[in-house]
Amino acid sequence: MTETVSMTTVGRQRLRVGVRPGTGPGPPLLLCSGIGVALELWTPVVEALDPALTVVRFDVPGVGGSPLARLPHRFPTLARLARRMLDGLDLPVSTDRFDVLGVSWGGALAQQLALQNPRRCRRVVLVATATGALMVPAHPRVLLRMATPRRHRDAAFARAVAGSIYGGSLRTRPELVERLMLAHDRPESRRSYLYQLLTGLGWTSLPFLPLVRQPTLVLAGADDPIIPLVNARIMARLLPAAHLHVYDGGHLGILTSADELGGLVSTFLAPGRPWLR
Repeated sequence: MTETVSMTTVGRQRLRVGVRPGTGPGPPLLLCSGIGVALELWTPVVEALDPALTVVRFDVPGVGGSPLARLPHRFPTLARLARRMLDGLDLPVSTDRFDVLGVSWGGALAQQLALQNPRRCRRVVLVATATGALMVPAHPRVLLRMATPRRHRDAAFARAVAGSIYGGSLRTRPELVERLMLAHDRPESRRSYLYQLLTGLGWTSLPFLPLVRQPTLVLAGADDPIIPLVNARIMARLLPAAHLHVYDGGHLGILTSADELGGLVSTFLAPGRPWLR
């Protein structure tokens, strides 16, 4: 079915939302993007997911088509905003239950959503993400290059640093960064990028991961300079019902291997599928 992109209002915040109606009755899947990333980036992933899934993607405040909030949101507030957004959408399926998939920064939001909605959030997929302030960090050189939104604005700079910060196939094909990210990107202001950094300042999921009881699929790249693999192993050990899958790729593996990982996610989220640790 055809995806629609529209604006919706949650409280005082306007949000740009994309909805692909599914052909099945299962709960909707909410996609949470990485820092500075607009909803268009999800297109290859959405196309790879089972058509039975109803998929919702959105621009967080200050990114893509969503206006910047007056003040930065913390993750608990942003999780409430996302849940209220879901409640207000006219979807072909009930939002009494939902699944969530988060990548990188969006993986932190997904963890917070799972914690705050233990009865409504059915299953969780965490991709190339970690536990926030308390994690095994990337190399300082990588962190320095991640500290500004320049890679979202400057194509030459993005190509120059793609391999060293994203790893995987971008080490040998740095030009892929333009097709994967810049082609669909809507560069945000430095202020909005700073707001997203402040969202996660001091936040960590480490103490509450044992409380996240939902079946969780942890996807991690074997060559991810931003999120070293050991972080995924820690998360999978702390989450009571987690399965870790290490793919042969880097931080953007969900995009470079969309067909493979999209199929894996679809299988994991299939309604009625028994969960085996």
